[in-house]
Amino acid sequence: MCVGVPMEILSVDGISAMASGAEGIEVIDLSLTPDATVGCHVLTFLGAAREVITADEAAKIASALAGLRSLMNGGNLGDAFADLEDTGPRLPPHLQAALAAGKSTA
Repeated sequence: MCVGVPMEILSVDGISAMASGAEGIEVIDLSLTPDATVGCHVLTFLGAAREVITADEAAKIASALAGLRSLMNGGNLGDAFADLEDTGPRLPPHLQAALAAGKSTA
């Protein structure tokens, strides 16, 4: 399984960038995110930025990852998923449409 890690771009040099995240500063590949600039937050997978995200999205993802890290080390989730607690599960749009039309999603 590959987990997306949010990072903030510190500097750009062509298609690579120095970026800061929970694990420190590292070089990432920007080939798939040509619009990413200094100060942007990106979601990275295996050292490559795949999507430019907002600072709010980056904070929520970082909080969730920190909660999971804590849980794996014997701690608890705390409020790592507080933004999801009141929403309940959501179906993707195509499954929601099938459910609304009375079709089985199972």
